[in-house]
Amino acid sequence: MAARITFVTLVVADPVRARSFYERLGLAASRAIEDRVVFFPLGRVVLALWDRAAFAAEAGIEPVAGVCGVAVSLNVDTRAELDRLVEAWRAAGGRVAKPPHETSWGVHAAWAVDPDGHLFEIAWNPRSSLAE
Repeated sequence: MAARITFVTLVVADPVRARSFYERLGLAASRAIEDRVVFFPLGRVVLALWDRAAFAAEAGIEPVAGVCGVAVSLNVDTRAELDRLVEAWRAAGGRVAKPPHETSWGVHAAWAVDPDGHLFEIAWNPRSSLAE
């Protein structure tokens, strides 16, 4: 498996406020998806700030107010590898919260939960390689 951690996602109550905070710290946003998600490139990892309700809807979970959330993104080289990793996740005792699907921004993704409740996005982006 060639999966790498490429995104650390912080689930936030107010992405506009959170973006302003991180920009005041000196980070530069590379792009945003409306007022729901903001991306800050940090070398080989991207920090994403994602609106709590939009994040929960995408991940197939219930939003929980007042609880900080973090999700780790595992990006793979191919769609087939994503499907294999999702099946391996299930076989190892993990739960798939949202099966592989095409997102509205063109990424093939699934959401999985480990036995301790940690949330992982497993994704294949046909417009980007892991080497970028």
